[in-house]
Amino acid sequence: MKKTLLAVTLGMLVVSGSALADRPFKDRAKVLSAEPIYELVRVNYPEQRCWTEEVYHPGRGYRNSATPTLTGAILGGVVGNQFGRGNGNKAMTIAGALLGASVGNDMGRQSRRGYVSEEQYCETVDRYEEREELAGYRVKYRYKGQIFWTTTDEHPGKFIPVRVRIEPDHRYR
Repeated sequence: MKKTLLAVTLGMLVVSGSALADRPFKDRAKVLSAEPIYELVRVNYPEQRCWTEEVYHPGRGYRNSATPTLTGAILGGVVGNQFGRGNGNKAMTIAGALLGASVGNDMGRQSRRGYVSEEQYCETVDRYEEREELAGYRVKYRYKGQIFWTTTDEHPGKFIPVRVRIEPDHRYR
């Protein structure tokens, strides 16, 4: 019975030892150097640029309309009719109508003139700058006398945690 118990116990130790051999464990290694790694990054700084331009606005006025001329002729005729007597009255009415038509025509043309105004325009322009940013660290460390390299996001300090997994070398079976 004692021999059976001893055999079972030894068998369990062997099995549990091989099961533990597959499990990694944590340790720490001495950091020999940690060099910063920089990468070139392109950053956009959009800018708004504005400027002023003179803009011509065409007149609306009385385009191809006889209204200013006719209105001027009627008003001129009424005013001319107030002067002169007899045949002179007709002459003054005609002269007033002609002068009023001319003035009305000129005013109608002036109202068709456009005008110039200053207007502001803006646009967004992308301005890029390149700069170096810290991307991580190239770390050289020693574990159990051997040198290893890795890359980390942060500076590891004097020691770096390592995960160790021990496996039997199958060449020696």
